[in-house]
Amino acid sequence: TAVLAARAGDGAGAPESYRPHAAAGAYVPTALPAVPQWAQRKPWLMSGAAQFRPGPPPALTSDQWARDYNEVKSLGERSGGRRSAEQTEAARFWAYSMPAIYHGVVRSAADQPGRDPARNARLFAAVAQAMDDAVIGVIDAKYHHHFWRPVTAIRNGDTDGHAATERVAAWTSLIDTPMHPEYPSAHSSLASAVGTVLDAEFGAGTLPVLSTTSPSAKGAVRQWKRTDDFIREVSEARIHGGLHYRFSTDAGEALGRQVGRLAVEQLLREAP
Repeated sequence: TAVLAARAGDGAGAPESYRPHAAAGAYVPTALPAVPQWAQRKPWLMSGAAQFRPGPPPALTSDQWARDYNEVKSLGERSGGRRSAEQTEAARFWAYSMPAIYHGVVRSAADQPGRDPARNARLFAAVAQAMDDAVIGVIDAKYHHHFWRPVTAIRNGDTDGHAATERVAAWTSLIDTPMHPEYPSAHSSLASAVGTVLDAEFGAGTLPVLSTTSPSAKGAVRQWKRTDDFIREVSEARIHGGLHYRFSTDAGEALGRQVGRLAVEQLLREAP
């Protein structure tokens, strides 16, 4: 009851008012981007949505841009991508983006014998607040930087001013592209926030084997022995799915770690 009262009026129900970027009279695709108003929500832990906002993505003239562009172009294409079968499987597994897939990871740790129910309740609260703040921070950054997705960039590779970014006219990502800007990666931020809280709760050397299932992989189960392996798989899956550049997954991980540390400091360390 206290939580619901505290969150009444947190901005989650604010009207959406995204303004498409277009010259007067020019057609743009008419499906509106997702949840731009979430950057206005009240965070649980952060002082504001922009507290951990990453700096801008690399310049389109940079070597890093060309390297990461060509990586996702090669590995993330729906037909003919140079992925392994394992990389394709992981990309499809992490196509699911709702909180349940991450709560499954936490449950696999919380279900260990001898865990106190009150301590588990606090753990889930810390993870949930960290994940929600990570989403608020990511949405703030996405609509601040407004960076193009691989499917847009690769179909316009001849317009970015870099000689090493070849255009592919019909390029399509393995996983359908979400309807919001690219930078940074939300999945990477969520995984990093979860991993940071779990490491603090269990200790990196004593963490049980983590696992979860995914509706987008027909209920398949995946497992990890370390949080670093879990986080890295999520980030790699977003590249192999054709949705993100590597610099975006790196930025997402960094944001998630910072939010996760806030959850540890404010919620876990005060536990009895």
